[in-house]
Amino acid sequence: MPPATAASRTYDTVIVGGGHNGLVAAAYLARAGRSVLVLERLGHTGGAAVSTRPFAGVDAKLSRYSYLVSLLPRKIVRDLGLDFRVRGRTVSSYTPVERAGRPTGLLVGGGERRIREAFERLTGGKEEYRAWRRFYGMTGQVAARVFPTLTEPLPTRDELRHRIDDEAAWRTLFEEPIGVAVEEHFTDDLVRGIVLTDALIGTFADAHDTSLRQNRCFLYHVIGGGTGAWDVPVGGMGALTDALAAAARSAGAVLTTGHEAVRIETDGRAAEVTYRTADGEGVAGARQVLVNASPQELAGLVGDPAPEPAEGAQLKVNMLLKRLPRLRDTAVDPREAFAGTFHIAEGYEQLATAHAEAAAGRLPAAPPSEIYCHSLTDPTILGRDLVERGYQTLTLFGLHTPARLFTADNDAVRAELLKATLAQLDAHLAEPLTDCLALDADGRPCIEAKTPLDLERDLRLPGGNIFHRDLSWPYAQDGTGRWGVETRHANVLLCGAGAVRGGGVSGVPGHNAAMAVLERKDG
Repeated sequence: MPPATAASRTYDTVIVGGGHNGLVAAAYLARAGRSVLVLERLGHTGGAAVSTRPFAGVDAKLSRYSYLVSLLPRKIVRDLGLDFRVRGRTVSSYTPVERAGRPTGLLVGGGERRIREAFERLTGGKEEYRAWRRFYGMTGQVAARVFPTLTEPLPTRDELRHRIDDEAAWRTLFEEPIGVAVEEHFTDDLVRGIVLTDALIGTFADAHDTSLRQNRCFLYHVIGGGTGAWDVPVGGMGALTDALAAAARSAGAVLTTGHEAVRIETDGRAAEVTYRTADGEGVAGARQVLVNASPQELAGLVGDPAPEPAEGAQLKVNMLLKRLPRLRDTAVDPREAFAGTFHIAEGYEQLATAHAEAAAGRLPAAPPSEIYCHSLTDPTILGRDLVERGYQTLTLFGLHTPARLFTADNDAVRAELLKATLAQLDAHLAEPLTDCLALDADGRPCIEAKTPLDLERDLRLPGGNIFHRDLSWPYAQDGTGRWGVETRHANVLLCGAGAVRGGGVSGVPGHNAAMAVLERKDG
């Protein structure tokens, strides 16, 4: 890490926050010949896109917070020459269910014939699979047309509508609550729930919420890469941010850690960023400042009134297992079931009930969640000894757990929710998950859980919201500016997840903020 004095000069651009978006912007601007300083509060760069060894004495490097990649454009990887790869998952999802007293489920993977047969076994007919093909054929066409726009200047609403060129698709995704389409296209409760889950990741909403926040969440979850595929980062999520940091440094950017920005003063043409280190305060001058933090953090830095935070609503659980658990549904190999997204308590009615309970201030009796095993697709995150002994990771993401449920006693409610969530999983296992958990060097089970309040504390995510605020439509609206990163201060841009078209591990706000700077005649 450079000494504190490295920040005490004037740069073309100062970037507040060394998360993945800030690093993308730094790499682009430094490669364009600009002098760049990144001020990162924590002792490392990467933000929420990091790999860590959370379990004492265990050689397992997990993607601790964000964990899958879909929205990162290959353009950014190519432009910056990143040494970073992803691998596709062989299975999209498996959803266990009990019907007529018999454990069964729906495996979506293994080729079209297997998927069709799985639908027929579950539903007793052919129509649900046909509806699935039609629906995701529609979203695939939308993805192919919308995804390339994310790294272009913002289109208007009418321009994006014209680009999609499908009025039925536009109505389904942009105008009516997604629950309308789910109920029109599908009849099976389990299939309906599987479709709806993409609208609820980190988003506390009902299928028929008139705000359409669930539609915006759904849209970003089905357009990634122009296909909607969600891939595994080889080496864990930290491999991406390490590659970005290396690209920025090699281009000449100065990355400082342990430097917390506390104030931005600007007249629209030049700015000063005051920062704090363990040794005291310093000031860095800049022509432009990019803020890779939440809109609330931005407001505090420039002295503006802070917007109301959007409430986070997820439980993130990391686990290391000695072996994958056996399933009650013996027709499915656990190595297939856990390779994709393993849905738990995510039937359509179950999701509606869980939302209603949480909205009433109660933990869901049957907490919905989805799980996947990174190490089945990418064993490089485990030490050789663990791989040889058959160890595996599990990542669990819980839905419908808004921050308000944890305010009275975060630790106690976290423990209660984790117990209830694992009980829902155990109902579909032939052995308790706790029997499969590995132990760390101190003999403790290798499992950690993070609530929205934990994320707010650890990462300064307002309300624990993983998107910094409600996701936006990917088109221009009043005040969004040309790239969706502009603020009321001409030389201060927002390059974090709270920018228009932000959210997820995409690098899009970082790219777009860099493009906005490079376009300026005085930039």
